[in-house]
Amino acid sequence: MEPIIIPMPEAGLSPWALFTTIILYFFLLLGMAWWANRRSKSSNDNFFSADNKSPWFLIAFGTVGGSLSGVTFVSVPGAVSAGAANQQFSYWQLVLGMVVGYWIVAAVLLPIYYRLQLVSIYGYLRGRFGEATYKTGASFFVLSRSIGTAFRLFLTVMVLHNFIFASFGIPFWASVLAILTLIFIYTYKGGIQTIVWTDAIQTIFMLASVFFAVYLLCRETNIDLIDLYARIDQANLGQVFFFDNGWEDPNNFFKQFFAGISVAIVMTGLDQDMMQKNLTCYTLGDAQKNLVFFSFAVMGMTFVFLTLGALLSIYAQQLGLTLEADKLFPTLALEYFPPIGSLFFIIGLTAAAYASTDSALTALTTSFCVDILGMKTHNNTPEEAKKENTDTTLLDDLPTKAADNLDENPLSDAQDAAQTRLRRWVHVGFVALVFVQILAFWFIDNRSIINSLLTLAGYTYGPLLGLYAFGIFTRRIVFDRFVPLICIASPVLTYLLSIYSKVLFWGYVFSFELLIINGLLTFLGLAAISKSGQKEAFA
Repeated sequence: MEPIIIPMPEAGLSPWALFTTIILYFFLLLGMAWWANRRSKSSNDNFFSADNKSPWFLIAFGTVGGSLSGVTFVSVPGAVSAGAANQQFSYWQLVLGMVVGYWIVAAVLLPIYYRLQLVSIYGYLRGRFGEATYKTGASFFVLSRSIGTAFRLFLTVMVLHNFIFASFGIPFWASVLAILTLIFIYTYKGGIQTIVWTDAIQTIFMLASVFFAVYLLCRETNIDLIDLYARIDQANLGQVFFFDNGWEDPNNFFKQFFAGISVAIVMTGLDQDMMQKNLTCYTLGDAQKNLVFFSFAVMGMTFVFLTLGALLSIYAQQLGLTLEADKLFPTLALEYFPPIGSLFFIIGLTAAAYASTDSALTALTTSFCVDILGMKTHNNTPEEAKKENTDTTLLDDLPTKAADNLDENPLSDAQDAAQTRLRRWVHVGFVALVFVQILAFWFIDNRSIINSLLTLAGYTYGPLLGLYAFGIFTRRIVFDRFVPLICIASPVLTYLLSIYSKVLFWGYVFSFELLIINGLLTFLGLAAISKSGQKEAFA
């Protein structure tokens, strides 16, 4: 039976109405930030670790919103019918691998971080390898996360600019600056303590937006929930598993699944942004529960996003529209949905952008202050939590703390005030850096954000994967001063392999598994500059 197409009435909202919605949403977040910090000192301990008092279920729920981001909100649905990479529901293969990766992080990495009582997770590299490796790991995170944050926010700002700010004659650079300034205002004081609460609110709005869009599209295309997947499959948009086309297919199940495992380990377990929230939990057990809950939530929500993408494609075909992947959802929501649908979309998109960017800026500030500048931090972990964390470690030969940047002697008021001022300037600096990077992407005019972001992760997070794998699975000593050269050479070699892979590997085409190759090359490079034995701190 052919669907009955009912045109959506009174499509869209005016730019003024959408602009007002964004401003009201910002004041809601500002009020939440004030409430979260009303009884706290404006100190670095609150900014970096929220005094280790965050409820695990609140972090788990809020992290869902922070991890999905504007890229997931716009680009994942658009990729369902967008061509070779991530077509149909193949992206879910990657997500299934990511779930396994999250469990590995919970079982292996979180116990290490809690045993060491880390504020920045890269403190592990100092104790295991040395100062040069420590600075190298932190620098790769700063590079990776700043570019990744700019990628994610670029897509969102582009949508908001094209459909709202450009109507008022506002240039693109001013749109970017305005959105970054709003994010800075509600995060510069409270940091992670603020984000734990605001991300939970933003997740609610994001999920409400997605489910409402699915409801609208089902209603307007006359598809019931019972027949939903049958209709998607009939439109050749519902294939999940890809086994038939061999290694040359970028959607091949094994390539996507194992790439998903490595992506989750590096972009969650080796990422200060994602781990900083987990490390604010009261105990290791709470952090592990948070990550397991989060893994199932991401798996379910990604499937909903893919379903939304299929419905958007079906509706666009019925309207006779041909749209680029990253313009599919925004164009239909803001020009063809009824006003209430446009309203839900703009709130959801704004929530996705804010949730991923605010925590990233906080994590970048934390890593730069603690790892690069060597800022001293207090040990705020409660005594009973210390006992649990010590008793549940998987590696009993680890030291009990990361030492140099963890200071049990209280700072004076003057020292704390000076460090707080420095931290705020660093925060401003990263806002400026992301601003410049977004403008660069605007000139490059990238049109495939989700695939570009995952490819980028393969090059920039690969050395971190190799460093942590070598540190955890071997006890060899490396020549610390040579580690930066290895971490630079590995991405370069990975890039050359990706260019000549068809010639070298009988037609094989690399996809997101470049991350695994990069990590393996780093691991082998470290083995080549190592000798048997153990560092004294790890004996």
